[in-house]
Amino acid sequence: MTEEGGDEDGRSWLPRWTTILVISLAGLLLEVGYTRIISYKLWYYYTYLVIGLALLGIGSGGVLVAVVAPLRRWSTDRVVGLAATASAITIAAGYLLVSQVPIDTRAIWDYGTRSSFKNLVVLGVICFVLFVSFIGLGIMISVLLGRAGDDVGRLYFADLIGAGLASLVAIPLISRLGPPAVILLAALLFALVGLASLPRRSTPFVVGAIASVVLAVGVFGSGALPDVEVEADKLGGAQALFSGWGPVFRVDVHQVPGDDSDRLLGHDGTFGSGIHSFDGDVEGLLADYEADPRATPFDILGGPPGRELIIGSAGGNEILASLAFGATAIEAVELNPVTVGLLKGEFAEYTGNLAERPEVDLHQGDGRSYLARADTAYDLIWFVAPDSYAANNAASSGAFVLSESYLYTQEMIEESLRHLTDDGIVVVQFGELDVEAAPNRTSRYLVTARDALEAVGAADPTRHMVVAAYLTEATGDLSTIVLKRTPFTPAEVDRYLDGLTDLPQTVSFHAPGESPGDGIVSRVASGTPAQVDAVVAEYPGDITTVRDDSPFFWHFTPFGDVIGDFLEPIAVEDPESRIGERVLLLLLAVAVLFAAAFLLLPFVVIRRRWSDLPAKGVSAAYFAALGLGFMLFEITMIQRLTRFLGYPTYSLTVTLASILVFTGIGALLSHRVAAQGRRGAVVVLAALALLTAFYQFALDGLTDSLLDQGLAVRVVVALLLLAPLGLCLGMFMPLGLGLVARLGPDGEQYVAWSWAVNGFFSVIGSVLTTMLSMTIGFRAVQLLALAVYGLAVVALTRLHHVVGGLSVAAP
Repeated sequence: MTEEGGDEDGRSWLPRWTTILVISLAGLLLEVGYTRIISYKLWYYYTYLVIGLALLGIGSGGVLVAVVAPLRRWSTDRVVGLAATASAITIAAGYLLVSQVPIDTRAIWDYGTRSSFKNLVVLGVICFVLFVSFIGLGIMISVLLGRAGDDVGRLYFADLIGAGLASLVAIPLISRLGPPAVILLAALLFALVGLASLPRRSTPFVVGAIASVVLAVGVFGSGALPDVEVEADKLGGAQALFSGWGPVFRVDVHQVPGDDSDRLLGHDGTFGSGIHSFDGDVEGLLADYEADPRATPFDILGGPPGRELIIGSAGGNEILASLAFGATAIEAVELNPVTVGLLKGEFAEYTGNLAERPEVDLHQGDGRSYLARADTAYDLIWFVAPDSYAANNAASSGAFVLSESYLYTQEMIEESLRHLTDDGIVVVQFGELDVEAAPNRTSRYLVTARDALEAVGAADPTRHMVVAAYLTEATGDLSTIVLKRTPFTPAEVDRYLDGLTDLPQTVSFHAPGESPGDGIVSRVASGTPAQVDAVVAEYPGDITTVRDDSPFFWHFTPFGDVIGDFLEPIAVEDPESRIGERVLLLLLAVAVLFAAAFLLLPFVVIRRRWSDLPAKGVSAAYFAALGLGFMLFEITMIQRLTRFLGYPTYSLTVTLASILVFTGIGALLSHRVAAQGRRGAVVVLAALALLTAFYQFALDGLTDSLLDQGLAVRVVVALLLLAPLGLCLGMFMPLGLGLVARLGPDGEQYVAWSWAVNGFFSVIGSVLTTMLSMTIGFRAVQLLALAVYGLAVVALTRLHHVVGGLSVAAP
C-alpha cells in the first residue's frame, strides 16, 4: 500500500482518509434518517432499535472481516468498492421494504394471538433490513483501520470528522429533502465511493454506475419516492392537505370529516393538535371558549392577563382562547418550526393571519430557555401539554416515555413561579385516560409542584394550587392544574368554582378552603407531606418528583416491574402500558445475544489460528469498556445540554459534532500519548476524572447562568465544554488498536475483531445509558462512565505487558 492507502493496482483516486470520511458521513446520515422514518412509521421509542441495529451491523462487519478469508486476501480497493456498491443497493431496496411493509406493533404485546406472531415477524424483518444496511460500512471501516498501520490515528480522525460533519448537516438535510431522500443520499455516497474504488470496465462498476443514476433521481427528483406507510393506529400522510418533515417531528395536516372549521395536525403520525379557522372577529370567539376548560385560567384571573406566555402553542388553540378572553399581550413559543411555518405560511389566511396580529408575538424555540431569557413577569404562563388538545389523545403520548422533558421538572416549575406577578398563575393541562382511577401525569406533576412551591418559600403548598378535570365516559379526561406563587385568595377560589358551573362534565378535585375529596388527585393536592408520601408509596406507578438530573416525566413504571411481567400481555390502548420500556429491554437482550454469538464466532470458524492469539480476554475487556464508557458519556452530555441549548436538535447536533470532531483530534494526537507508554493513558484518565468532577459540580451552575444568552453564545460555550472531553476519549481507541495490531502476524483480524467488540458494547451502552439515566440520573451515570474508563486503563496496562513480553521473546 502507498502512503495514501492506494493498493498496488492504483485504481482508487480517493485517498484512504477521504474514503473513510465519506463513508462515515454517509453512515451517520443513514442512521439519523432512519430514526425519523421509524419514529413516524412506528413509535418514538423504536428509534432506539435503529441506533442499536446500526451499531450491531457495523460491529458485525468487523467480525466478517475477521472470519471471511476473501475479505482478508482481496485488495483494499476491491473490498471497499464491492462493499460500498452492495451497501448502496441494499440501502435503497431496504428503504422501499421498510417504508411500505404494513405492521401493527401494538398487537405484538397481545401474546398468543396470530396477530401478535405475524407482527413480531414483520418487526423482525424490519430489524434485519436495518441491521444489514450497516454491515458494509462495518466491513469498510474494519479493513481501512486494520490495514492502516501507523496511520491508524489519522484514519480514525477522518472517520470521526466524517461522522461529525454528518451530525451538523443531517437536520438541515432532513428539513429540506426529507428523511427518505436523506437515506437515498447516504446510499448515493456509498455508490460513488464504490465507483472510485472499482475497475472502470468491471461489471460491479457498471452496476454501481447504474445504481448511482437511479439513486440521484430518487434524491433530487420531486415526488420520486413513495411516502412512508404508517402502522394501523396512526395518521398517515396519504390524504393529508399538507405534509412537512421537521427536526422535531413530521407534521401532517388533515381535514376533519364533516367539519371545515378545523384541521387536524398529526405529529409523527399521532394526534398532535389542531388548526382552527378564524375570520379575524375576536368578539365571535367567546362563544367557542366560554364553556371550554381553557376558560378556567381567565375565570381565576377575573379578567384579561396583562402579559401572557404560552409554551407549546402548536396550532394556536390557546392563542385563540386568550384572544377570546381579552388578552392583548400574548407571547407564544412553539418548538417545531414546521408548525410555526403553517401559521405564518400555508395556513396563515385560514387562521386569520393569527401570527401577524398585534396582540400575538409568535416565536419558534424551546419554552424553558425562552422563559429564562425573559426579563419581566407574567400574569399567566400556560403550558400546553403534548396531548392537551383532546383528552382521547392521551394514548398517543405514551410514545414520550423514553424521552426527557425539561418542561415538567421541579426546577422548571420553580423558574415559572419566579416569573409570575404577585397575582400571576401557571396553568398546565394533561390528557388522562381515566383521571380518577389512573392519574399518572396529573399526580406526578402535583407531587413535583409541591416540592417546587416549598422551594420558592410556600409554607403550605395546598393553598397555592387548584385542580379540576373534564370527565368523559369513553374518550378520556382532561385535567387542569393551576399554581400560584402567592396563596389563592378567597375571591380567586370563588371565581374558579363559579366558572366550573359553566363547564359541562367538569369537577373540582382541589381548591384552598374547600373540603378535600378522597380520590388520588385530591389526596395528593390536599394532603399533608406525610399523607402525600403515603399516596406516592402505594401508587402502582412511579409518581415521584421529577428533577433536571433525570427529567423523564413520562416514565411511570420502574424497569424492575417491567422485567417482572415481561411475559404477560399488556393493554396496548393504555399509554403508560410499559411498551417503551419493553422495547428497550428487548433491544438490550438482542444486543447481548448478538454480542455473544458474533464475538464467539471467530473462535469457532478460525479456532486454530485464533487460539494462538494472545490476550484475547484483556483486549475484549478494553474495547468493550471503550464502547460502553463512550456511550455513557456521550448520551448523558446530549441529554444534559438539551436544556442549555434550548432545542433537542441543537443539543444532538452540537454535542455529537463537538464530541466526534474533538475525539478525532484526540485520535490524531494519540501518538504523543502512545510514546509515553503506560503512563500516558494514566495521565489522560486523570484529566478525564477532573472533567467528570467539573460536570458533576459546576456544569449546571455555569449553563444556568448563561441561559439568557443568545443561541450563538450558548453553542460556543457548549463546544468549549465538550472539547476537552472529546480530546480525552479520542485517544483511547488508537492506543488500543495500535497495540493489538502488534499482537502477532494476524493483526488485521485482531483489529477487526476489536472493532466489533467496541461496536457491540456501544449498543449495550446506548441502551443502558437511557435505562440508567431514567433510574439513577445523569450525574451518577457519568461517574459510572469514569469508572468504566478506569477499568479500560487497567486493561490497557495489561496489554502493554503482553506486547512488551512478545517483543522480548521475538528473535
